[in-house]
Amino acid sequence: MTYSPKTFNLPTLKGISEKQIKVHLALYEGYVKHTNLVMATIAAYGQTDDEGGKYAIAELRRRFAFEFDGMRMHEYYFEQFESGSTSLTINSALAEAASAKYGNSENFIKHIREVAGTRGIGWVVVYKDTVANTIHTTFVGDHEIGQLAGLPILLALDLWEHAYMVDYVPAEKKNYIDAFFANLNWLVVEKRFDATI
Repeated sequence: MTYSPKTFNLPTLKGISEKQIKVHLALYEGYVKHTNLVMATIAAYGQTDDEGGKYAIAELRRRFAFEFDGMRMHEYYFEQFESGSTSLTINSALAEAASAKYGNSENFIKHIREVAGTRGIGWVVVYKDTVANTIHTTFVGDHEIGQLAGLPILLALDLWEHAYMVDYVPAEKKNYIDAFFANLNWLVVEKRFDATI
């Protein structure tokens, strides 16, 4: 089994240049390539009796989460721009869950922006907790560490510099966050929420 890079039907984005998207997609494709490479290497050498080989394979198994999660998180990210921006639907199940936790949809979006303003690099991830019937917005420093176990991802906002370095310097991260929300297709996020019911 091998993974192939997904093709995303992205419109022209406001505040995020075509060059920036091209650079970012190339990084995503690197994650796909290395996910496959790690799997193939483990399959080819995983049965070795050599002590050094066993150690190397163990390290590749640890590396797998970095490559795989990098691939998958970027797929969540780019899918959110497909078909153009839309507003959060006021009476959607997601908006109702957001209102239950944050008071209203506007406070929910304000909270995501606040978390996105956290100093440092990483991801803002909104999850659905189907056990507690709520949503959580978190800052994840490294995509392979700190994810909330077993919770479906609803929204993924990449805050590593590679996501905006062509268009904005680090001190302009707020401008990139504004551009992210200006291009976000909330219908994609709502569908993710509905798929977990």
